[in-house]
Formats: sequence, structure tokens, C-alpha cells
Amino acid sequence: MAIAAPGQLNINESSLWGSRSVDCFEKLEQIGEGTYGQVYMAREIKTGEIVALKKIRMDNEREGFPITAIREIKILKKLHHENVIKLKEIVTSPGPEKDEQGRPDGNKYKGGIYMVFEYMDHDLTGLSDRPGMRFSVPQIKCYMRQLLTGLHYCHVNQVLHRDIKGSNLLIDNEGNLKLADFGLARSFSSDHNGNLTNRVITLWYRPPELLLGTTKYGPAVDMWSVGCIFAELLHGKPIFPGKDEVRHAGPMLLLDYFKIMNDGYELGCLRSMIIDQTD
Repeated sequence: MAIAAPGQLNINESSLWGSRSVDCFEKLEQIGEGTYGQVYMAREIKTGEIVALKKIRMDNEREGFPITAIREIKILKKLHHENVIKLKEIVTSPGPEKDEQGRPDGNKYKGGIYMVFEYMDHDLTGLSDRPGMRFSVPQIKCYMRQLLTGLHYCHVNQVLHRDIKGSNLLIDNEGNLKLADFGLARSFSSDHNGNLTNRVITLWYRPPELLLGTTKYGPAVDMWSVGCIFAELLHGKPIFPGKDEVRHAGPMLLLDYFKIMNDGYELGCLRSMIIDQTD
């Protein structure tokens, strides 16, 4: 993982940075984990507000602060939209991390850093995976409109998300959708002259140009992923579930994805969305 030298990170640069301790929150349960660290559902002790705490993994403090975390924080600090997850603040854990018995663990990083997000009840993948789940046309229209609105806002502000997938689309119990997890996001220039890595976007949602190795790209890579999400909502399952890049690219090259259009239900959904634009 790329890291920043300790001097690169000044947690006093903003009121968001480290002005409070994680002890202001009560961790309720762990709701996610990945290469970035753990995510917890938590309650702010003073107000009772439910939030999500994302702990930034820092296995070796001597190497500094992860570059990916710095990028995510900088991007989220400049994005303010109802369909983009809100980064509320950064909090710190100044003391030793504790083991499962609540005792100080001298082998772990002596101070933790957490990103505090607004809490969302579900993610799109979790909802889709429920037995017998089939989204209605109004639901699909609602989710797609919010996804496209939030992503358009990101692109207007010259931010590529680069990891659009169901698990990064968070939904609350009122049906509000927000783009989340900007760990792979990058700012881009309007002329797309800069070189960017093509090792981004989860394979099932990765566009052909990235599979073919391009390093010059723009918002179109996110839009391909959105198209995959749209088809997945209609079809009830991923349309390009390749286990590796060869198996993933094959259906694209053969245009096999058009077979999903043979289903009358899916055609009806599309027809409804195209014709009915009054709501």
C-alpha cells in the first residue's frame, strides 16, 4: 500500500481532523471489513446519533498514513451532495488498541484513526441477495436516478469513482441511495491526458478499455459500471460474472449480453422507463 511520510499529514489542517476522540462513540457492531480496515455501526454518546466508523488500517505507523486514505478524505471533503455519502469528521484513538478481552495490546498501532460517516441501513448487493428479491420498475427507476444524479455531480467536479458496484451503493430504509467508498477515486483533468492505473473497478463491473490496458480514460469507465448495475437490477443477477479477465471479457466481445433483452419482463421495464418520464 502506498503511504505518506509522517510530515505529509497534518491532522490539524481542518476542523474535521482529529478534534475529537473515538471514545465519543460507542461501537455497536462490526458491519464490514476489507483491505482498508474495519467498519462499525456506532452511536455518538452525547447525541445518540447512529453513525458508521471506518477504521483506517495502519499496521506500521513508521511508514506513515496511507495515500489511499488521504485521497479519499480529500475528495469527500469537497463533495457535498444528497447522493454522495457524507464524511462527518475524523476522530482518533490516542491510546493503545485493545485485544478481544479489552486489554491494551502492545503489538498493535498505538493510535487509531477513524472516518465518521452518516449511517445507511443497507447496500444494494445485500438487498439484491435476499431470497426471492426482485426489484420493481419504480424501485429501479428510483435507484438509477439517484445513482446517476450522484455520479453526475462527481464527474462535474472532476472526480472518478472507479469502483461502482452494488456493495458501494448504500440505501437507507426510506429508499435514499448514496455513493460510498471513494478509496479508489481520483481527480481527473478534462483533457484526460494524465495516465491512470487500469487496475481499478471490481472485475464484474470493469469496462473493456481497462481490460485492454488503457491508462487514459475518463467518466465513461464509471458509466460502464452503472450500465452493469442497471442490467443487474433488471436481470436479477450480474451480467458479466467472470472469474478472471479472459472469462469476463469473452461475453463482451461476443455481445452475449444482448440475450438478457429476450426477457419480456426486462423489456417491459425498459419500455416503462423510456416512455414514462413524468415521475
